[in-house]
Amino acid sequence: MPIRIVRLGTPRARDEGTRIGTVRRPPRGVPKEQFAAQDWYDVWYPNLAPSPESVKLAQAAQTPKEWAAFTQQFRQEMATPENRHTIALLAALSQHNNFSVGCYCEDEARCHRSVLRALLSEAGARIAD
Repeated sequence: MPIRIVRLGTPRARDEGTRIGTVRRPPRGVPKEQFAAQDWYDVWYPNLAPSPESVKLAQAAQTPKEWAAFTQQFRQEMATPENRHTIALLAALSQHNNFSVGCYCEDEARCHRSVLRALLSEAGARIAD
């Protein structure tokens, strides 16, 4: 029952379980009651989203070095005790529960969810391919 790393708003996989939105803002123009029905997310958890400053850094990144700077800054944000505990909790839950975490970005390689994938893996999470 591994964690799935998903793009929010895409159709759910079979047996995906609870979808957690790790985004700073809810989807625009979508009524709150429709978030789950429209495959955005079941639970909004912005604690695992990059800070506004980090989002700006990621959006401006044009080179691998600039992307690495974003990755380093986001990893620092995720190193707080609260966020480390959340990552550890999700890693533990991945051993026995179906759920997913996601963001809106089209390309995971240029999205904070690639960093979340690495952090969860480092914490021992089971992650779907």
